[in-house]
Amino acid sequence: MDFLHVLLFVAVTACTVEVSLQGVYQHRLYKELMSGYNPLVRPVSDDSNKLTVDFGLSLMQIIDVDEKNQILTTNIWLKLYWNDHYLQWNESEYPGVPNVRFPDNFIWKPDILLYNSADERFDGTFRTNILVNSTGACSYIPPGIFKTTCYIDVRWFPFDVQRCDLKFGSWTYGGFSLDLRMVEADISGYIANGEWDLVEVQGRRNERFYACCEEPYPDVTFTVVMRRRTLYYGLNLLIPCVLISTLALLVFLLPADSGEKISLGITVLLSLTVFMLLVAEIMPATSDSVPLIAQYFATTMVIVGLSVIATVLVLQYHHHDPDGSKMPKWTRVILLNWCAWFLRMKRPGEERVRSACHNKAPRSSVTSIDVSAGASAPPPTNGNVLYVGMRSLESIHYSTAATSSDSGAACGRLAGQEGEDEMLLPAGQTPFMKSLEPELVKILDEVRYIAKRFRYQDEHESVCNEWKFAASVIDRLCLMAFSLITILCTIGILMSAPNFVEAISKDFFT
Repeated sequence: MDFLHVLLFVAVTACTVEVSLQGVYQHRLYKELMSGYNPLVRPVSDDSNKLTVDFGLSLMQIIDVDEKNQILTTNIWLKLYWNDHYLQWNESEYPGVPNVRFPDNFIWKPDILLYNSADERFDGTFRTNILVNSTGACSYIPPGIFKTTCYIDVRWFPFDVQRCDLKFGSWTYGGFSLDLRMVEADISGYIANGEWDLVEVQGRRNERFYACCEEPYPDVTFTVVMRRRTLYYGLNLLIPCVLISTLALLVFLLPADSGEKISLGITVLLSLTVFMLLVAEIMPATSDSVPLIAQYFATTMVIVGLSVIATVLVLQYHHHDPDGSKMPKWTRVILLNWCAWFLRMKRPGEERVRSACHNKAPRSSVTSIDVSAGASAPPPTNGNVLYVGMRSLESIHYSTAATSSDSGAACGRLAGQEGEDEMLLPAGQTPFMKSLEPELVKILDEVRYIAKRFRYQDEHESVCNEWKFAASVIDRLCLMAFSLITILCTIGILMSAPNFVEAISKDFFT
């Protein structure tokens, strides 16, 4: 048991001595390194030599892209590597101390800043320790939330690709004192963003000469290339806009007698205006370029506005007063003949009119009937007056029945028959008319007036039908024209974006 206690005591003592020696070495090393060290002095063996700093970064996350204020917010870890000539030691003299750590204000470090910073404090890095090994190699990896100014080009919104530069460089050292060497950006730890896809991070080293100095001023610029994901905007802006513009075409399918054609057009126009305001809220107030979606909305609003104007013209034709101006000849030729033939439209009852004209029987005048009746009948009495009147009315009934409908009126115009009222009853005083009773003459005058009235109503209705048919032709013509224009504008404007196919394939089908 005594032997075991001795071994345990020796082991504990050895561990204690090793730990205490390491603490002693670190303490002595820090004391010797900091003895006479000046953090303001550039750590080179010869002041004429330039110090090379390797600079890179790790992009961890794209936090926000503010199109309105044109600010990119990112989470980045900077990577700075350089050699400090005054922070070197022989590792064998300090066993167990391969490296040490210093706060960033204890030793010299390069004043690398983000030139295009938009942060309130300008420098958004978190101060961390600097790791130094025995060869004097220093590693400084500060994380930070960086806000940078970035020109957001919204020309192809929402199918746009943005390129934002992050320009890093020394604020006070020139190229003769401090040289920057670029290290490729690391995106292995990148956290995906819901609105933006990271395409790549390009880096390049630049040198710029100023009028004050002969030496160049190097900088390292990393360009973050990102593509907007269009699924959100497609479902919430594009698809509703396409559906609303399609609803505008229904204006030309809605009957004119419904009284809702203008209301539908105005409602569609107001809906597009609301969507236009939503787009304007997220877009920067710039006149450099017009967003693609704004171009599409504006074009659709113009199409809907023109459709409302066309609807007003259609209603004006449909409700045209037949007692007003007659239909111009060119309107009749273009709309009722050419356009109707092109659109394969036929007038209502056109086949019935042609059939009625083809089977129309010769008409007999009341005068001939009365004359034949008068030649064979005895001198009229009161009973004969009623008998002749009934025959006259019967003949008038058959003669007016052929022209009381639309087909009769149109057929009369096709045959070119005029003066049917004169055929019904001559206006002049014939010997036969003098032989008739005054009551019968009055009855025949009333019948002639009624026949004229019916004929006038038929002509009135025929003129109204012509204007209504012209309105229907304009409706059909506008439906085809506006449908073609809407399809061409939708495809032409949206597919003009350079990455339209890529955005649709990645965002909608994956």
